[in-house]
Amino acid sequence: MFLAPGFMRALAVAAVCSALFGPTHAADPKPDTVIKTKSIEARLFLDDKIKADAALAADCFAEGKKWLDKNAAEAAAARKTDPQFFKDGGWDFERKYSIRSVVADRYVSILRDDYMNTRGAHPNSDVNTILWDKADNKRISIRPFFAETADNGATMKAMVKAIIASLKSEKKKRDAGETATDEWFKELKPSLLKIGAVTLAPSTEAGKSSGLTFHYPPYAVGPYAEGEYVAFVPWEALKPYLTAEGARIFGGARPKGDADEP
Repeated sequence: MFLAPGFMRALAVAAVCSALFGPTHAADPKPDTVIKTKSIEARLFLDDKIKADAALAADCFAEGKKWLDKNAAEAAAARKTDPQFFKDGGWDFERKYSIRSVVADRYVSILRDDYMNTRGAHPNSDVNTILWDKADNKRISIRPFFAETADNGATMKAMVKAIIASLKSEKKKRDAGETATDEWFKELKPSLLKIGAVTLAPSTEAGKSSGLTFHYPPYAVGPYAEGEYVAFVPWEALKPYLTAEGARIFGGARPKGDADEP
């Protein structure tokens, strides 16, 4: 039987996605909290760097525990309503918080990765981000780094343009150019709330950020089989829009290995 190259590629990428987004294995660190019932096993992980900061650890743990509790309640209700869907086992959920970068010894970028298996056609994954201000012990946005971030304003339009260019380049590298279309990018809007989950990218210059990275889970900007995407926008592309604080924290180039990380 002949299988088209595109179909074979999709199968291969799907296998990689399964490995990347699958649940924690025995060799991984011990969860920071676990919920285990007949309906669900749900785990929460904070990396060691997060746990070294008491305020940040408490913030992440509270949010993560709330997410675990919510899904445990939903699993219990689903099992009660449709027990036949649990004949092969309960749901499997996992959330991991990990530090991506620390800039100017103040701004901490955190990745929040979720794995969700409700015994459907395939497991799902999600990615979101947190930007933490160590000086004030609170979550912030990227607004302090830009003179204006109004919806449909010049800054946000420039970001969307650079993001789409980066995504098209990444799709070309993956031989997935056929999905580098406006249809897949239509949800990217020039608005902080609709542009994607953002982090400060690390830099070759100590204490600086080389730009912004935007993180997209499967289905967000491409088919499930293509997996997660990360778009990189170098700080030079946003230089005209920076505040004094933005100009202070951005500099250098993206480290070579950073582009290889999901």
